[in-house]
Amino acid sequence: MERLGEPFGFAGDPAAGRRARRTVRELAAKVVAREDLLDDVELMSAEAIANAVLHGSGTITVTVETDGRRLRVEVSDEGPVRDDLHGRRRLDHGRGLTVIDALADEWSLDQTPHRTRLWFVLAQGDDPLEPA
Repeated sequence: MERLGEPFGFAGDPAAGRRARRTVRELAAKVVAREDLLDDVELMSAEAIANAVLHGSGTITVTVETDGRRLRVEVSDEGPVRDDLHGRRRLDHGRGLTVIDALADEWSLDQTPHRTRLWFVLAQGDDPLEPA
């Protein structure tokens, strides 16, 4: 896959997360012409970024890539999911992973002691993604 722009990182605060979500949409718009697909990319990105802000640690890094038919967004941070107040590990406190599961053609969540990485792929079926 080819990167759309350089990967970008930001501190885990909500304002930076909102800017990151908008940046993902702007990058995706370079190859996705359909507004409904851009809306899906923005929503999934918002959920993935919110999870990293709420549950991750360190710098959050976002990468957007395409092969002309699929768009891949990866959100990673420098640590595992934090424990909640009762000592239970929490992957998602709300609807984030459910939304991504419903909208993405593929997705995965990988965790190690030093990294949490969530990525998703959105395809346009047999039609290639079109430049906007």
